Amino acid sequence: MISCPPLTVLATNEWQERAVTHRARAEQHTLPARRRREAGVPHPVADFLFQYYPYPFALLEHWQPGCGVALEWTATAESPTPPAPFSARCYALVDGCLFADAGRLSEAELTRLTWIRELLVATRDRSPNFACHGLHEWAMVYRGKEVRHERTTPLRLPQTAIDALVESRAICCSHHDAFRFFAAEARPLNRLQPSLADRIAMEQPGCVHANMDLYKWAAKSMPWVGSDLLLDCFELATRLRDLDMRASPYDLTAWCCEPIRIETAAGRRDYEVEQRRLAIAAAALRSRLIEAIARVQNIHLDR
Repeated sequence: MISCPPLTVLATNEWQERAVTHRARAEQHTLPARRRREAGVPHPVADFLFQYYPYPFALLEHWQPGCGVALEWTATAESPTPPAPFSARCYALVDGCLFADAGRLSEAELTRLTWIRELLVATRDRSPNFACHGLHEWAMVYRGKEVRHERTTPLRLPQTAIDALVESRAICCSHHDAFRFFAAEARPLNRLQPSLADRIAMEQPGCVHANMDLYKWAAKSMPWVGSDLLLDCFELATRLRDLDMRASPYDLTAWCCEPIRIETAAGRRDYEVEQRRLAIAAAALRSRLIEAIARVQNIHLDR
């Protein structure tokens, strides 16, 4: 017999209203992306999060409450089992209450959540670096042998100017998933050599990519941390991606994106102001994600 942990219970009309509101908010992002995908017209800024983080649109659209919240739900002849996305693998139904049951976490899932929380705590507690000025995108196209977005987006500067900036500025990228896309010739120019194995020791809270990854860590922690937090992380990631590409050497005028010209002192100042502002928003989401995962771990132990 499953016993219920302490839960906040939402009445049927209340959680269904939340689900509808959530879906409408998510579809502001997913519906345009669906239309672009169907038309074969990619967007170099807005589509990145759906390509680099390959999670289905439905993950954003379907509302789930997260651990600690139960949904009032009664089986009927028409609906004998809970609807998607409330899968039996993660959810329990006890006395008319449907809830994400952390007791159903596998050892592998629990290990993953523990690692994610360890990474988030280490990142939170490290001093931020606001001196990178988005040079990672420039290092990726250094020498011009491989230009990641050349099929959709031209460069706004000649290759010689891009190479000169990379060679003249100190590069200090601490994020493995950005560094691994550096041109081979640019890798030795980076003051750090981040690897997958040492990301807990390297990631820092000023990093645009580390803050964008909050969406990834929330997605990997679903359904346990809840869809509200997931969508908050996604929407912050869209703002971070916008900054990332506007500061890049790509020409985004076709998408109405004004560049942040980090090749100038004024542009670097503008970049840092925005980077700091977004880092403050990321810090709040990181704390919420750390707390949400800790709640899941505690409920699991109590089960």
